[in-house]
Amino acid sequence: MNTILFTRPEHDPTTHYLSHWCKESIILAESKGIKVLDLNRERAVKIEVENRLTKFSPNMVVLNGHGNENMVTGHKNEPLIIVGNNERLLKDKIIYAISCRSAKNLGPKSVSAGAISYSGYDDDFVFIYEPEKISRPLSDNTARMFLEHSQIYVESLIKGNTVDEATKRSKQNLKDNFVKALSENNTTATRFLWWDLKHFVSHGKIDARLE
Repeated sequence: MNTILFTRPEHDPTTHYLSHWCKESIILAESKGIKVLDLNRERAVKIEVENRLTKFSPNMVVLNGHGNENMVTGHKNEPLIIVGNNERLLKDKIIYAISCRSAKNLGPKSVSAGAISYSGYDDDFVFIYEPEKISRPLSDNTARMFLEHSQIYVESLIKGNTVDEATKRSKQNLKDNFVKALSENNTTATRFLWWDLKHFVSHGKIDARLE
């Protein structure tokens, strides 16, 4: 049985949105008979992540949170996976980090330490949201333009596609939304969608899939 570990901190508007946009992927995974390890809110801390990685050795890890070149963080920005500390725990796993910059250094280092692949962003990941929709993130169509591609990436892998196929589908969604924003003369959205598209990368074995 495949197993997917999700981290979903919710301590600020950014992590609140990322967490909620991940829920449908969790529902889909469970409907496919995949075991889900959901570390939400206060459970998205280093000791819990390391425990699940060691005990259950999930096939895939989805990290929602803030970050930088060398780490991805969880609840209240506690570091979860850190270069030179515990990236070895990602060995034999497909990784996706919806996090600023982590694919710049943590991604390649994780692959060198044995991760199958690491997809994410090699610079800041930027999205816009409507403050009045913060209690209903999934109804926020502005945020949808930026966050839908991450859902597509995860769900493509759940449905049996390769990392490469999931990456291409995800990027196509960003391109489609870029064109839509351009046609609406939404210059801010256009600029940031292009930025996210340019900085979304995948390292490692891109022909890998959940087995």
